[in-house]
Amino acid sequence: MRRPGCAKWGAGALAVALVATACGGGSAGRSGVVSSSWGDPQNPLEPANTNEVQGGKVLDMLFRGLKRYDPRTGAALNVLADRIETKDSQHYTVTLKSGWTFSNGEKVTAKSFVDAWNYGAQLRNKQKNAAFFQYIDGFDRVHPANGAATATTLSGLAVKDERTFTVALNQKFSSWPDTLGYTAFMPLPQAFFKDHAAWVDKPVGNGPYLVDSYDKGSVLRMRKWAKYPGADPARNGGVDLRVYTDNNTAYTDLQAGNLDLVDDVPAAQLTHVKQDLGGRYLNQPAGIIQTLTFPMYDKRWSRPGADKVRRGLSMAIDRAQITQEIFQRTRTPATDWTSPVLGKAGGYQAGLCGAACVFDPARARQLIKEGGGLPGGRMTLTYNADTGSHKDWIDAICNSINRTLRDDRACVGAPVGTFADFRNKIAARTLTGPFRAGWQMDYPLIQNFLQPLYYSNGSANDGKFSNPRFDTLVNQANAATDSGAAVAKFQDAERILAQQMPSIPLWYQNGSGGYSERISNVSLNAFGVPVYNQIKVN
Repeated sequence: MRRPGCAKWGAGALAVALVATACGGGSAGRSGVVSSSWGDPQNPLEPANTNEVQGGKVLDMLFRGLKRYDPRTGAALNVLADRIETKDSQHYTVTLKSGWTFSNGEKVTAKSFVDAWNYGAQLRNKQKNAAFFQYIDGFDRVHPANGAATATTLSGLAVKDERTFTVALNQKFSSWPDTLGYTAFMPLPQAFFKDHAAWVDKPVGNGPYLVDSYDKGSVLRMRKWAKYPGADPARNGGVDLRVYTDNNTAYTDLQAGNLDLVDDVPAAQLTHVKQDLGGRYLNQPAGIIQTLTFPMYDKRWSRPGADKVRRGLSMAIDRAQITQEIFQRTRTPATDWTSPVLGKAGGYQAGLCGAACVFDPARARQLIKEGGGLPGGRMTLTYNADTGSHKDWIDAICNSINRTLRDDRACVGAPVGTFADFRNKIAARTLTGPFRAGWQMDYPLIQNFLQPLYYSNGSANDGKFSNPRFDTLVNQANAATDSGAAVAKFQDAERILAQQMPSIPLWYQNGSGGYSERISNVSLNAFGVPVYNQIKVN
């Protein structure tokens, strides 16, 4: 366990100060407000610029879109959408419900969506989630793969009246409406465009919470919006998201009564968490998979024969032992690149990874040798050290690989201090070895586990894997109007991953959490995230 106390950044500096009281500050001064552990997001809280979990938690409280994923089942349910209609799975008419406004009083209109989507797609705005708009006509002109943009708006979007807009896709995409609960598709008020800097400093949305204040590195204060027009208002006075650089410290604060909620119980605490918390411990399946991604942009990992090295490394990892000894049944060894939460109809197929995900030391050594060995004879596994207790399992993976290769120095963990710094290194393509790449589904479709991460230039394709056959199969799957045919095509694409191994599936992750006696009605959704608006303060 690392040093006790709460890490807080000095203004604009990386100096760490230990606060005399715990992070939560006790219950005084926060009547009706829930305090929860959190980590600073990588980017400003713009819907089209947030593709990681910590920022997503905030946007889920701050915004409501055309659809929302049911907290219990993950099903895509209409929220602002009254109807989304199509006759050919390519041309859609969206009709909004009336009565919705942003918290600053602006009406939510068809223009609120169209303007937001155009902004998110524009090349010049450099939004992380721009690729989510790639199926709308005109994306290739607004956001070309090479060269300058030749248009500023998507030709496939058109406002018809205050509550209606149309969407023309560049191919059939029968499940496209089910993607619209993702944060990239949220509406934006005109205030976002009129004074962007002011909006980023204090975001304005249309969800059940308002942003009260944000002290980066310390706490983001969300407060209940009393005039929220939706059917799922906040049942508490607000949520203080408190930044922790060590989840063990957060857990200690929970036990001490200085924090109400942790949504990721550290591995080091799992052996006694049930004794500590009893019925206040949460552990349930979630749409989360943990992987190791290879930097395919580095020629040493993408040279001819390196696919054997990558598969061999996967076979060198004893997933069953690691999940049992470190994670105490909160993880399940992965046998594909999706999640059992999807179910058979949603695209999950156990064992699709085949022998490449089975622990086999002899075969692992053989493949690695045939592939030319580890680049330089050594490799690092890079991870962020501030959340998730990743060091324990990274070390366990390296130990498994080292035992398999009979070389104590073959693999070593390489920690990066904060999640934001870790993500920045990934974005800059400076990593020379495999790195931690957990994925929490954006929406419960097999497409979401494959296309963003492995499609050429996908929005979350951090390793820069590219395979024309994989891309073709994904395109065919998206175009299929029959869900069964679409799933079959996606699974064919997964089989290419089993051969190429651009990432190593490690384990399916349960959502876990623990909470204090001060709050109740606490649950995790299908994504493993607390349903903050349902929490009650006792």
